[in-house]
Amino acid sequence: MKYLNYITAFLLFIITSCEHKNIAETPNRQGIIADKAMVVSAHPLASKVGLEVLKNGGNAVDAAVAVHFALAVVYPVAGNIGGGGFLVYRTNEGEYHTLDYREKAPAMAKRNMYLDSDGKVIDEKSRLGHYAAGVPGSVHGMVTAHQKFGSKNWGELLEPAINLARNGFKLTENGASNLNRAQERIEKYSTVKPENLLHNYWNARDSIQYKDLAETLTRIAKNGKAGFYEGETARLIVEEMKRGKGLISFDDLKGYESIWREPIQFSYKDYKITSMGPPSSGGVAIAQLFGMIEHFTIQDWGIDHINTIHVIAESEKRVFADRAEYLGDPDFVQIPIDKLMERKYNQLRASEINFEHASMADEIKAGNFGKEHEETTHFSIVDQYGNAVSSTTTLNGGFGNHVVVGGAGFFLNNEMDDFSALPGSPNMYGLIGGEANSIAPAKRMLSSMTPTIVEKNGQLFMVVGTPGGSTIITSVFQTILNVVEFNMNLQAAVDYPRFHHQWRPNYIQYEKGRFEDNMIEILNELGHELRERTAIGRVDAILVLKDGKMEGGADPRGDDTALGF
Repeated sequence: MKYLNYITAFLLFIITSCEHKNIAETPNRQGIIADKAMVVSAHPLASKVGLEVLKNGGNAVDAAVAVHFALAVVYPVAGNIGGGGFLVYRTNEGEYHTLDYREKAPAMAKRNMYLDSDGKVIDEKSRLGHYAAGVPGSVHGMVTAHQKFGSKNWGELLEPAINLARNGFKLTENGASNLNRAQERIEKYSTVKPENLLHNYWNARDSIQYKDLAETLTRIAKNGKAGFYEGETARLIVEEMKRGKGLISFDDLKGYESIWREPIQFSYKDYKITSMGPPSSGGVAIAQLFGMIEHFTIQDWGIDHINTIHVIAESEKRVFADRAEYLGDPDFVQIPIDKLMERKYNQLRASEINFEHASMADEIKAGNFGKEHEETTHFSIVDQYGNAVSSTTTLNGGFGNHVVVGGAGFFLNNEMDDFSALPGSPNMYGLIGGEANSIAPAKRMLSSMTPTIVEKNGQLFMVVGTPGGSTIITSVFQTILNVVEFNMNLQAAVDYPRFHHQWRPNYIQYEKGRFEDNMIEILNELGHELRERTAIGRVDAILVLKDGKMEGGADPRGDDTALGF
């Protein structure tokens, strides 16, 4: 094929142009090892809560419920009861279930609600304040997962979160920094000032309490879904909406439903990969990425070879172009999932990659089939019975829309920004959306969340996911590649600096240390624009080792912690 000729020619150019780091020179750091069970989450206290549930005989879903609500207390920048997310569950018999508890647009939402009289997007209207909130799905999702697969008493699983909220806990350095950065906006957008959060300056190890949140969690513990979507909590949410001119109503809350969806499943070499389907774009996107790169010899090239970087970046461009055109809420639009994941289609897309120069964004269009801020959080759990959970949940931006529900003590999301306010206009992550992701009442906004479980030869192999907005897809993809193609230990695969391309804007974002100067020079010569940035993602993952033990990979970019026994 034509692109194979480009490979040969370009390999000769690279070999004579520069030396590359040998991956063997990079310490292959190993994570914590456990014999029976593992929890990896964004906060040490949340991981501890999950581990105690498992030690007391609970299963992976029980631990997921406990971890989720604990994160809503100790990691409020992304952990939540006012947001939503997705959960992938694998039973010890190899059965898969994927749960969509994504937020929905309120019934009063309108297609052009974020546009001015000239049809232009109003800056920040979909991102900050009451008007940015979708109907939360997290509580419904956790109840739904527990009703189907949980084994422990529901109220018992919420007790640790209630105790943390009521009695308080000490902030980490990152937790204090997050609150300090958000002080001004929290005070501006919350109609009832949350005095427990507003402070001249938070320091690491300062104690903080969430007494209103403790009462809200107690109602959920006693009454399940009704403890949030009806009664006192619903009243407090609707009153907050009225004070701030938001849209969420009693009917929106009572009518919310989480949905069991068909999983996205595909094969890559000896691996079976299962992820989340629409309205998450993650599963389809990584299926396409693996479908494109399987046509190249990246294992032979190595992780730091220019060819590897070029192929991954060019593949990512094409995947994000398809995402913008075709993906949305499957209850509202027809999505050509089978076509997007078809081997022949992704082979064709791969053949478009030119090894002599990078593709410009305007040259890349969505495939034609013919007639035929990034604050999210993830946790991975494997229990002593062999069940596995991969769950990603979010408020969208850090602290969501910065509105604390008066009297209820929790933040609301700003997920309405994940719709295409104006098709072709970027959201807060620079992502371009199309007509498929336009705003409509009760519609779920497109997501990049990619909770994923990998099997090898029919056995559980890896549980993985991350926050990071649009970089979620590429971070999960690259972490899996680091293990299965570049033979890294899991912790080293999580640690390794990452890069990201999303078609528009047309440049490679990369973490400091990912590319050496000579690599940057060659990538520039190929036509790639590069921009260094802060941390990309916070991957939390579990790898089943050959001897049956587990390695936990907790991302050093945050307070992420792996605990096991």
